[in-house]
Amino acid sequence: MTLLRLFRYSRAMHDLLTACGYPSLFLLSFLASTLLPLGSEWLLIAMVVRRYDPLTVVLVATTGNYLGACTSYLVGVYGGNLLAEKFLRIDGAARERAERFFSRYGSWSLLLSWLPVVGDPLCLAGGLLRIPFVRFSALVATGKVARYGVVAWLSLKGMEGMTT
Repeated sequence: MTLLRLFRYSRAMHDLLTACGYPSLFLLSFLASTLLPLGSEWLLIAMVVRRYDPLTVVLVATTGNYLGACTSYLVGVYGGNLLAEKFLRIDGAARERAERFFSRYGSWSLLLSWLPVVGDPLCLAGGLLRIPFVRFSALVATGKVARYGVVAWLSLKGMEGMTT
């Protein structure tokens, strides 16, 4: 695929996702927290720049990403190794890093579930280690809403800087 074709494809995908708004943000945020190595921040930023309500954008992205994390947690509780490797594509090395991190910092490490690479395995480890779901939910949701809130706030500040 040539660079120009790749650019056209990515531009078309960007236009499609931003045109679909909140459902696209929810789906992308969910998938970014489970199956695929995706990022959802770019769509959140695009929507804030396009003047979508920032609070709603943050809540939709957080909800999708949180529910994706809950999927990883449930795989840890009920599915174990096979589902983790086959469906979540969490390899042994990533899982070991997450478990070491988890054993060092305890369930508080779930506040960092938004981080790339280690976030999904942290949620899986939370399920494997049977962290109570209420505690899991509170920590994961807090970390994710903080991340999306900061991204939206920085986007708004960046827009202010461009207009002054």
